[in-house]
Amino acid sequence: MTSLAVVLIVIGLIGLFLGLFVEAVKWMLWIGIILLVIGIIAAIMRSIRRNA
Repeated sequence: MTSLAVVLIVIGLIGLFLGLFVEAVKWMLWIGIILLVIGIIAAIMRSIRRNA
């Protein structure tokens, strides 16, 4: 689960930067934001489960 969250965060950041810098792939901005949010939520859920 840890590696999945890290991969989602990295892919989200790459998509975010591609969406910001390349006008032709503006949809990558939204995909990047969505994947970044999913990765952050997965990391938070992992830390909550570990502490509980």
